[in-house]
Amino acid sequence: MADNLIQKKGESTWYVRLAVPVDVQAAMGGKSVLIQSLKTGLRKEAMNARLPILANWKAQFQAARDKRTNRGTAWKEGLANVAQDFSQTFRQLKIDTVLGEAKAIPDVDQADLHALHRYLFNGSESGQRRRTEADAVYALQGLDGEIASQDFAHKLLLESLGELLSHEAELSPAESEEMQTILLNPNAHKPRSPITTARLKTYREFRESRGGAPKHVDQQVGKMERLSEFLKKEELPINFDTVDNWLKSLNRAPATLGQYLMAGTAFWKWAMKYDAAWREEYKDKVNPFVGHELPQGGGSETAGQDREIYTRADTLKLHQAALDNGDKPLADLIALGWYTGARIEELCRLNKDNVVTIDGIRCFDFPRSKSKASKRIVPIHPSLLSTVDRLSKDTTDTFLIPAESTDKYGKRSHAISKAFGRLRTAAGFSKLHVFHSFRHTVVTELIRADVPDALAKELVGHETGSVTHDVYSKGASAVQKLAAISKLPSLTA
Repeated sequence: MADNLIQKKGESTWYVRLAVPVDVQAAMGGKSVLIQSLKTGLRKEAMNARLPILANWKAQFQAARDKRTNRGTAWKEGLANVAQDFSQTFRQLKIDTVLGEAKAIPDVDQADLHALHRYLFNGSESGQRRRTEADAVYALQGLDGEIASQDFAHKLLLESLGELLSHEAELSPAESEEMQTILLNPNAHKPRSPITTARLKTYREFRESRGGAPKHVDQQVGKMERLSEFLKKEELPINFDTVDNWLKSLNRAPATLGQYLMAGTAFWKWAMKYDAAWREEYKDKVNPFVGHELPQGGGSETAGQDREIYTRADTLKLHQAALDNGDKPLADLIALGWYTGARIEELCRLNKDNVVTIDGIRCFDFPRSKSKASKRIVPIHPSLLSTVDRLSKDTTDTFLIPAESTDKYGKRSHAISKAFGRLRTAAGFSKLHVFHSFRHTVVTELIRADVPDALAKELVGHETGSVTHDVYSKGASAVQKLAAISKLPSLTA
């Protein structure tokens, strides 16, 4: 029956037949098989006539599945709340019975009672089971009998409610079973995170397809993974209060918490626009990541505190510590940081071709990295020339600073940055001292040496904020820059 055609015994007419998948049988009126006459005895005509019918049936199957997908999981939480209310009502009823304070049951229409009885105790397998259970309950006498009757009534109410809801919502067998479980034990439903692995995978693919930088995408997806774990661990729904509790649990600086909120908002906007199930489930909800008041100066150990600068004595201490550890590349990196104020990745990407001569002055030609202003020419400090000559001569891969490895984003500074962090800690410096502190040091030293603000910014790769300078000016000459950079204190005696 690969072509879905059959002929009934004794008939010449062809029929189209299709088995109904178990998960959509409820939506198809409980049928396990669909059959329809094609009103022809010719097989060739039947082959063509069956196609639109099969297509229609399969479309109905998909519509039923889509309806279930779009329904999401919110119904489970609502059902658990209803079941909890019923449990509390019957619990109070039993307490009143034990205390002799049971209230009279209101009059009920006898016709309704008979109809309900016929439904609950019909000839089905479930009806026969209920009849057997009822006989056992009614055999009990006294207070035990009253309590057992109330428990049985509670169970019947939940079972019939479950069957009614299952039929009305066209639940799959698995969903119907889960509904009964929740009705009988409301605590069995524990809110699971709607930020599922599959959903995050789709979100990642979307961000990557829109040209998102791999590192940035990883960071945003990672933040949502951490939120998802929090939701599962705490058994909480995703709303404003939950996000607020999550932020408090992170113990991060305000700026970092802001990044978590931005990641959450980006995910929420994507889900509301591109995820049909999410859009349906949260269609009447506001973005829970907006409107938060972040702590001022709280959160992490260094939150709200400025980075410290390195003094000349600090830098000499770190430089010597690196040499004592036999880490010459790290010592050279520290010297480069002191004399340039460049970012660590900028320094690790310098190669001997970036050492150029402009107007007779040897300079570093920093390529663009973080911003337009990061592309700049910086004269080499006179005290650094011999070091640069040595590094250019000894390099095996053109780079001035050798790198043991790069991270998955291709950053050459990954390993040496970790090595610097360990060196800094071992040397007794706080977490407020980072490699980036050398930028703070250089800017501070230049300002204290009366170097004009625009020139200081030009040397470290910051935009001046002046349209005249940033757009129209070609910047200071190499001679002017050398005079300025030479004002940085020398590390040599």
